[in-house]
Amino acid sequence: MPDEPAPAAVTQLLIDWSNGDENALRQLIPLVHEELRRVARRHMAHERAEHTLQATALVNEAYMRLVDVRQVKWQNRAHFFAMSARLMRRILVDFARSRRYQKRGGGAQQVSLQESMVVSPEPGADLVRLDEALTALAAVDERKAQVVEMRFFGGLSVEETAEALHVSRDTVIRDWKVAKAWLLRELKAGR
Repeated sequence: MPDEPAPAAVTQLLIDWSNGDENALRQLIPLVHEELRRVARRHMAHERAEHTLQATALVNEAYMRLVDVRQVKWQNRAHFFAMSARLMRRILVDFARSRRYQKRGGGAQQVSLQESMVVSPEPGADLVRLDEALTALAAVDERKAQVVEMRFFGGLSVEETAEALHVSRDTVIRDWKVAKAWLLRELKAGR
């Protein structure tokens, strides 16, 4: 496996890209591609086995949406991957809603937000219900919702999440615990 690029190099390319340097984007894509594929595989691991959207297609769709995002002033690598995770979540939720609309609710499955789900290869999370609960959490506490999004969907570490949100590691840990409890309560109430 090739060496990972230095976070500072990725951050500088993101800043250059934010400032309009299209060449920076061309240099950035190969540096972040494998990490984006890892994030996409992580998202897809929670989907059913016969899901028609694959990790590569998810990464490609995220690239297309990221390229269209001109107004973002990238702070650093963690900010970029947090935004990428959010875009991938939106893509999957939109896809799930579209499928649900077409099937009128057939095959909906329940979500488990247990710690083991974060690394579980089992497919089947109901992203629409989780997205609705996460949206409700964001209305109450935006940062806690962002922590869930970055940790659960993006696979960011506690340290990366803290860096992206400009908070302490302890704050991320606290927010993560409270948010999981809140979401579990919401998902149980919605049954």
